[in-house]
Amino acid sequence: MVYTLTDELIFPPAHLATHDGLLAIGGDLSVERLILAYHSGIFPWFEEESPLLWWSPDPRMVLYPEQLKISKSMKKLIRNKAFKVTINKSFTEVISNCAQVKRKDQEDTWITTNMINAYCELHELGWAHSVEVWDVNEKLIGGLYGILLKDKGVFCGESMFTHVSNASKYGFISFVQYLHQEYNIKLIDCQVYTKHLDSLGAKTIPRAKFLSFL
Repeated sequence: MVYTLTDELIFPPAHLATHDGLLAIGGDLSVERLILAYHSGIFPWFEEESPLLWWSPDPRMVLYPEQLKISKSMKKLIRNKAFKVTINKSFTEVISNCAQVKRKDQEDTWITTNMINAYCELHELGWAHSVEVWDVNEKLIGGLYGILLKDKGVFCGESMFTHVSNASKYGFISFVQYLHQEYNIKLIDCQVYTKHLDSLGAKTIPRAKFLSFL
């Protein structure tokens, strides 16, 4: 059963999601609703012409920072300081680049204009964070963004992009290490399985276990 949201600021329990993880439809992208969603193990994911869809998949793809895998080639790039990494320097540019990435089996971007506006507001309020990767000419070549739940020790990754081989991995690895050191983040929420994240050490866990962190 998929629940229809009203103006009331409430979500059904995440474990009531359908087999594919769809929990609810409707609502809005207000700051209050988005923060409630992330604290409840729920995230929005929909295309331009569809209604708002809210998800809580089972299993959940996560990364424990101490289990981060860094390949020999990546260690060499990091050792040689191949790229420059910054945090929260160009949030709007990062999310806009993520919106333009063509995804397999996806016709339209799910990062709509309304999504961009909502997450930029979350950024201004200190919830949404970006990582930027720059080349030697100070050109943005990769990055990622997501929601930091400092009180829970969880970072919820949303999307990443790259224009140069290994740039997004470089930024992701740097940011995971930063979060672990600066905020003692215990879990990176990667949402759903991808080979890219698997190669970095992420794995799937039961939704119930993921929710226990929240």
